[in-house]
Amino acid sequence: MKGSKNIIRGKDVAYTGIAVALIAVCTWISLPIGNVPFTLQTFAVAFVGAVLGWKRGLAAVFIYILMGLMGIPVFSSFSAGPSALFGPTGGYIFGFLFLALLPALFKLLPVKRHALRAGLFFAAGILGTIFCYTFGTVWFVTVYSCTYAYALTLCVLPFIVPDLIKLLLASVLAVRFERLAV
Repeated sequence: MKGSKNIIRGKDVAYTGIAVALIAVCTWISLPIGNVPFTLQTFAVAFVGAVLGWKRGLAAVFIYILMGLMGIPVFSSFSAGPSALFGPTGGYIFGFLFLALLPALFKLLPVKRHALRAGLFFAAGILGTIFCYTFGTVWFVTVYSCTYAYALTLCVLPFIVPDLIKLLLASVLAVRFERLAV
C-alpha cells in the first residue's frame, strides 16, 4: 500500500488546515460597507486555490463552509450557523467553491514563467469571481425577494474594484508560494 496516491498525507492535512485558518482569519479582517462587509475572503480563497490545487483548495473551502454551518464563527462579522449560511448572502459563501476551483484548475497548466503564471491565476480568479457573483446574486434575489438591480447595487458593484485588487495580490503571491505547497 506504500506509495498509493489514495492515501491522505500528513502534509495535505496540514496545508488544508492552514488554508482553512487563513480563510477564516481573512474573513474576520473586515470593513463594514452597508449590509455586506468588505473582507479579505476573496483574496484568501483565490490564493488557496492557486497554491494548493483543486483537491486541497476545494477541501479547504468546503471545510470552512462546514465549520461555519456547525456554528464555528468563521463567516464575516464572526457569524456562523445555518442562518448565516442560508441567509441572503450565503450564495456568495457557496460561490467561494468556484473562486477556489478555477485558479486551482489553471494551476494544472504547464506554464513556468512567473509573470504569465500570475496572469493566468488572475484571469482564473476573475472567472471564479464572476461565477461567485452570479451564484451569490441569484441566491440573494431568491432569499431576499428583491430585484437583480438592487442585489447587484448592494452586493456586487461596491466590491468589483476591491476584489480585482485582492485577486491581483493573490495571483502574485500564489506564484511565489505554490512551489512550497508541493
